[in-house]
Amino acid sequence: MAAAKKAVKKAATTKTKTEGAIRAGNGKYHFRMDKLKKVPAGTGYSTSHGGVVEGSRILVGYIHKPRGTGSRMHRHNNEQLNYVLRGTLVGSVNGKKVVAPAGTLIYIPANAPHNLIASPKDKDVIFLAIKDLSQGIIGMAVDGTMSGPHFEKGFGPAAKAAKKKAPRRSAARR
Repeated sequence: MAAAKKAVKKAATTKTKTEGAIRAGNGKYHFRMDKLKKVPAGTGYSTSHGGVVEGSRILVGYIHKPRGTGSRMHRHNNEQLNYVLRGTLVGSVNGKKVVAPAGTLIYIPANAPHNLIASPKDKDVIFLAIKDLSQGIIGMAVDGTMSGPHFEKGFGPAAKAAKKKAPRRSAARR
Protein backbone atom coordinates (compact mmCIF):
# COMPACT_ATOMS: atom_id res chain seq x y z
CA MET A 1 0.00 0.00 0.00
CA ALA A 2 2.79 2.43 0.89
CA ALA A 3 4.55 1.65 -2.41
CA ALA A 4 1.37 2.41 -4.36
CA LYS A 5 0.96 5.76 -2.58
CA LYS A 6 4.61 6.61 -3.35
CA ALA A 7 4.10 5.75 -7.02
CA VAL A 8 1.00 7.99 -7.24
CA LYS A 9 2.81 10.85 -5.51
CA LYS A 10 5.85 10.47 -7.80
CA ALA A 11 3.60 10.44 -10.91
CA ALA A 12 1.84 13.61 -9.75
CA THR A 13 5.08 15.50 -9.25
CA THR A 14 6.79 14.27 -12.43
CA LYS A 15 7.03 16.74 -15.32
CA THR A 16 4.58 16.02 -18.13
CA LYS A 17 5.79 14.88 -21.56
CA THR A 18 3.33 17.30 -23.20
CA GLU A 19 4.06 20.94 -22.42
CA GLY A 20 1.02 22.47 -20.73
CA ALA A 21 -0.61 19.11 -19.88
CA ILE A 22 -2.05 18.39 -16.43
CA ARG A 23 -0.50 15.58 -14.36
CA ALA A 24 -3.09 13.23 -12.82
CA GLY A 25 -2.68 11.73 -9.35
CA ASN A 26 -1.63 13.15 -5.99
CA GLY A 27 -5.23 13.99 -5.14
CA LYS A 28 -6.22 14.98 -8.70
CA TYR A 29 -8.52 12.26 -9.99
CA HIS A 30 -11.22 13.95 -12.08
CA PHE A 31 -11.00 16.60 -14.77
CA ARG A 32 -13.38 18.80 -16.78
CA MET A 33 -11.64 18.14 -20.09
CA ASP A 34 -13.48 20.91 -21.95
CA LYS A 35 -12.36 23.46 -19.32
CA LEU A 36 -8.63 22.63 -19.28
CA LYS A 37 -6.00 24.99 -20.66
CA LYS A 38 -5.77 24.38 -24.40
CA VAL A 39 -2.34 23.24 -25.61
CA PRO A 40 -1.12 22.53 -29.15
CA ALA A 41 -1.49 18.84 -30.00
CA GLY A 42 0.41 18.84 -33.29
CA THR A 43 2.78 21.81 -33.32
CA GLY A 44 4.26 22.23 -36.79
CA TYR A 45 1.92 19.88 -38.67
CA SER A 46 -1.65 20.15 -37.28
CA THR A 47 -4.34 22.57 -36.10
CA SER A 48 -5.23 20.21 -33.22
CA HIS A 49 -5.38 21.73 -29.75
CA GLY A 50 -7.07 21.02 -26.45
CA GLY A 51 -6.77 19.97 -22.84
CA VAL A 52 -4.40 17.08 -22.07
CA VAL A 53 -4.18 14.96 -18.91
CA GLU A 54 -1.25 12.60 -18.34
CA GLY A 55 -1.19 9.68 -15.92
CA SER A 56 1.92 7.62 -15.34
CA ARG A 57 1.46 5.45 -18.47
CA ILE A 58 -1.23 7.04 -20.68
CA LEU A 59 -2.49 10.44 -21.76
CA VAL A 60 -5.91 11.65 -22.83
CA GLY A 61 -6.56 14.77 -24.86
CA TYR A 62 -9.89 16.50 -25.46
CA ILE A 63 -8.91 17.74 -28.91
CA HIS A 64 -10.48 20.32 -31.22
CA LYS A 65 -9.84 20.65 -34.98
CA PRO A 66 -11.54 23.51 -36.80
CA ARG A 67 -13.61 22.48 -39.83
CA GLY A 68 -11.56 22.20 -43.03
CA THR A 69 -8.24 21.95 -41.18
CA GLY A 70 -6.08 19.24 -39.70
CA SER A 71 -2.79 17.43 -39.86
CA ARG A 72 -0.30 16.81 -42.59
CA MET A 73 1.06 13.26 -42.79
CA HIS A 74 2.91 12.53 -39.54
CA ARG A 75 3.84 9.74 -37.13
CA HIS A 76 4.73 9.20 -33.48
CA ASN A 77 6.26 6.44 -31.37
CA ASN A 78 3.12 5.93 -29.31
CA GLU A 79 0.03 4.08 -30.45
CA GLN A 80 -3.15 6.13 -30.39
CA LEU A 81 -6.91 5.75 -30.22
CA ASN A 82 -9.12 8.65 -31.32
CA TYR A 83 -12.80 8.61 -30.40
CA VAL A 84 -14.78 11.16 -32.42
CA LEU A 85 -17.33 13.01 -30.28
CA ARG A 86 -18.49 15.63 -32.81
CA GLY A 87 -18.00 16.23 -36.53
CA THR A 88 -16.23 13.92 -38.99
CA LEU A 89 -12.52 13.16 -39.34
CA VAL A 90 -11.27 12.19 -42.81
CA GLY A 91 -7.80 11.13 -43.91
CA SER A 92 -5.69 8.00 -43.84
CA VAL A 93 -3.87 5.63 -41.48
CA ASN A 94 -1.09 3.44 -42.90
CA GLY A 95 -2.37 4.16 -46.42
CA LYS A 96 -5.98 3.14 -45.62
CA LYS A 97 -8.73 5.73 -46.13
CA VAL A 98 -10.53 6.89 -42.97
CA VAL A 99 -13.98 8.50 -42.78
CA ALA A 100 -14.91 8.73 -39.09
CA PRO A 101 -18.15 10.47 -38.05
CA ALA A 102 -19.13 11.02 -34.40
CA GLY A 103 -19.23 7.72 -32.51
CA THR A 104 -16.27 6.22 -34.42
CA LEU A 105 -13.03 4.96 -32.87
CA ILE A 106 -9.85 5.26 -34.96
CA TYR A 107 -6.83 3.05 -34.13
CA ILE A 108 -3.40 4.38 -35.10
CA PRO A 109 -0.51 1.94 -34.54
CA ALA A 110 2.82 3.25 -33.23
CA ASN A 111 4.89 4.82 -36.05
CA ALA A 112 2.05 4.54 -38.60
CA PRO A 113 1.98 7.47 -41.04
CA HIS A 114 -1.40 9.19 -40.80
CA ASN A 115 -3.26 12.43 -41.40
CA LEU A 116 -6.69 13.45 -40.15
CA ILE A 117 -8.70 16.48 -41.21
CA ALA A 118 -11.97 17.89 -39.88
CA SER A 119 -14.26 17.43 -42.86
CA PRO A 120 -15.12 20.77 -44.50
CA LYS A 121 -18.63 19.35 -45.05
CA ASP A 122 -19.33 18.96 -41.32
CA LYS A 123 -18.83 20.81 -38.00
CA ASP A 124 -15.58 21.47 -36.18
CA VAL A 125 -14.33 18.16 -34.76
CA ILE A 126 -13.98 17.26 -31.10
CA PHE A 127 -12.31 13.93 -30.31
CA LEU A 128 -10.67 12.13 -27.43
CA ALA A 129 -7.05 11.22 -28.18
CA ILE A 130 -5.72 8.39 -26.01
CA LYS A 131 -2.02 7.54 -26.23
CA ASP A 132 0.56 5.58 -24.33
CA LEU A 133 3.25 7.78 -22.77
CA SER A 134 6.27 6.54 -24.74
CA GLN A 135 6.25 10.21 -25.82
CA GLY A 136 3.91 13.19 -25.43
CA ILE A 137 0.98 14.05 -27.67
CA ILE A 138 3.05 15.68 -30.46
CA GLY A 139 4.69 13.63 -33.23
CA MET A 140 6.75 14.58 -36.30
CA ALA A 141 5.70 15.31 -39.87
CA VAL A 142 6.71 12.49 -42.22
CA ASP A 143 8.50 14.93 -44.54
CA GLY A 144 10.72 16.02 -41.62
CA THR A 145 9.50 19.62 -41.68
CA MET A 146 7.36 21.30 -39.09
CA SER A 147 6.16 23.91 -41.59
CA GLY A 148 2.53 24.09 -40.52
CA PRO A 149 -0.82 22.33 -40.60
CA HIS A 150 -3.08 21.24 -43.43
CA PHE A 151 -5.82 23.57 -44.67
CA GLU A 152 -8.46 22.53 -47.18
CA LYS A 153 -9.11 25.01 -50.02
CA GLY A 154 -11.09 27.97 -48.67
CA PHE A 155 -10.01 27.40 -45.06
CA GLY A 156 -7.06 28.64 -43.03
CA PRO A 157 -5.34 31.97 -42.43
CA ALA A 158 -5.43 33.18 -46.05
CA ALA A 159 -9.17 32.47 -46.34
CA LYS A 160 -9.90 34.25 -43.04
CA ALA A 161 -7.87 37.29 -44.12
CA ALA A 162 -9.70 37.44 -47.46
CA LYS A 163 -13.09 37.32 -45.72
CA LYS A 164 -12.10 40.23 -43.46
CA LYS A 165 -10.99 42.34 -46.44
CA ALA A 166 -14.07 41.60 -48.57
CA PRO A 167 -16.39 44.63 -48.77
CA ARG A 168 -19.69 44.18 -46.96
CA ARG A 169 -22.82 44.43 -49.03
CA SER A 170 -25.47 46.88 -47.97
CA ALA A 171 -28.58 45.30 -46.47
CA ALA A 172 -30.77 47.73 -48.40
CA ARG A 173 -29.90 47.11 -52.06
CA ARG A 174 -31.96 48.88 -54.71
